Amino acid sequence: MSATSPEPQHRAKVSEREARQVAEAAREQDWRKPSFAKELFLGRFRLDLIHPHPMPPDQDAQRGEEFLAKLRDFCETKIDSARIEREAQIPDEVINGLKELGALGMKIGTEYGGLGLTQVYYNKALALVGSANPAIGALLSAHQSIGVPQPLKIFGTQEQKDAFLPRCARTDITAFLLTEPDVGSDPARMAMAAVPDGDDYVLDGVKLWTTNGVVADLLVVMARVPKSEGHKGGITAFVVEAASEGVTVENRNAFMGLRGLENGVTRFHRVRVPAANRIGPEGAGLKIALTTLNTGRLSLPAMCVGAGKWCLKIAREWSGAREQWGRPVAYHEAVGAKISFIAATTFALEAVLDLSSQMADEDRNDIRIEAALAKLYGSEMACLMADELVQIRGGRGFETAASLKARGERAVPAEQVLRDLRINRIFEGSTEIMHLLIAREAVDAHLKVAGDLIDPDKSLSDKARAGAKAGGFYARWLPKLVAGPGQLPRSYAEFHPAGHTDLSGHLRYVERNARKLARSTFYAMSRWQGKMETKQGFLGRVVDIGAELFAMSAACVRAELLRTTEDHGREAYQLADVFCEQSRIRVEELFGRLWTNTDDLDRKVVKGVLSGTYTWLESGIVDPSGEGPWIADATPGPTTHENVHRPIR
Repeated sequence: MSATSPEPQHRAKVSEREARQVAEAAREQDWRKPSFAKELFLGRFRLDLIHPHPMPPDQDAQRGEEFLAKLRDFCETKIDSARIEREAQIPDEVINGLKELGALGMKIGTEYGGLGLTQVYYNKALALVGSANPAIGALLSAHQSIGVPQPLKIFGTQEQKDAFLPRCARTDITAFLLTEPDVGSDPARMAMAAVPDGDDYVLDGVKLWTTNGVVADLLVVMARVPKSEGHKGGITAFVVEAASEGVTVENRNAFMGLRGLENGVTRFHRVRVPAANRIGPEGAGLKIALTTLNTGRLSLPAMCVGAGKWCLKIAREWSGAREQWGRPVAYHEAVGAKISFIAATTFALEAVLDLSSQMADEDRNDIRIEAALAKLYGSEMACLMADELVQIRGGRGFETAASLKARGERAVPAEQVLRDLRINRIFEGSTEIMHLLIAREAVDAHLKVAGDLIDPDKSLSDKARAGAKAGGFYARWLPKLVAGPGQLPRSYAEFHPAGHTDLSGHLRYVERNARKLARSTFYAMSRWQGKMETKQGFLGRVVDIGAELFAMSAACVRAELLRTTEDHGREAYQLADVFCEQSRIRVEELFGRLWTNTDDLDRKVVKGVLSGTYTWLESGIVDPSGEGPWIADATPGPTTHENVHRPIR
């Protein structure tokens, strides 16, 4: 098939408005619990929601530490990461060993045969195993964070929990199937069908990038139920046996990193699924998926923290051993700045992760924004840290571990870590989608009081009511953005204990800039009104500022926790201080770019690129790409491929 072949005609045509309506209907509408990050975007620095730092109960900590000790021994003695990279597959004996250890059931309750670990210790386990090999971390995360266990824990019936959770805890690997060849972050276009037929549903369609799908025993599948008599219809979640007739894994996908990842293309052809396997009501599939991800997203920053710790270890050891111009390269300022960045950022990422995870365990706060910020910030900063490590290592950073070993040097897989981490900026919501998702939640309070004012479909009477409602809200809210504790020299004095670096000034900075961020958001809404949602560059910067302020807050709170509970509080204060100073520079740059940027010029250039205005710029090259359509044909029907599903033996 040539590169100019026509695209398949079966794809659903969905307007931008319809797509937004589907996404809006899926998000959780209400805020029943407080949210530190939500308040931060509104200009309210609610330090009381995160300080004193919440702590796990002693029995949870003891159970978690006991498992981590067993898992560490397994990682050190049973996992050969070089072999997984070389063979592009996790050996069956490793997966079976993890099953015997109980790693498949870390987040499943003990009543179902699981370990019942807290979110905090589940994430510590993922950081540990992910440092041994990130493909194994991805397998365990996809199984428990978004696979069958999590949605069943929240939305499943007791019968479903009794039937499936014991299997998930010990023997069965699970996968989550949402994406399709032409459906990514826009689920309104989903083509996978689930047609009611008696007491069953008949599934037809193709799912892409099914992490764990190649080896899975159970699948969570999102499919569209057509509306009919007795059926509400809509995108719906099902538990499907991977061995069901008509389920075919047509391809095991290969990627630039995570070479051991069991990710494939799965076709469903007239697959019968009992109605008893439907999770929740018809039409609730996307809400189930998004709710699952509220805490499920914390698994990715967990592995980013593990990667940061490893980068710091290698940077310390290498830059101390490598000498240039008479001294270790660490003491050359150009290299030292990179080491400082890695150390400070690793400290902050762990602070963000542990704080968000402990809040998830306590369940006193709504952490949907915190978890999303942790995923966004962790995935971006981990890539930067890995890139800096490669630079510190120089040519050795670009060389593979196998090549280093072959010529007699330590087999340090720096380039592999950089490749492996890159997917985290795309997994479970790309950075760009996370910006939009977080921005939507951040402006939720404004849309609730003033949304009708900027909705072109609302009547004049609706707009009048909204105007009155908005007037009352802003009359109370705006004056509070003028002044606050951040302007008082002695605010947050407990963060300047004797003999320690002063962190109180950083918290005052966060408080002042939270108000500044809220004012900027309000001004933008007043300026652009209904066009605000198209200003993705502006919204992305707003979210990035919020992420930095959240990370600064978490770093300071963690430093104070370590000061009062462990031996290295003074060092923690130093790391928090350095991180906050580095973060301030990024915040100031982002604020400057809110209003001074090339967004308008960029849009003009994009129009020119797509219209062919600049094709002359592409001359003088050859394109080594193969032929074929940009998006594979996913027309429902019987498979023409061999089933490459690989049961674990």
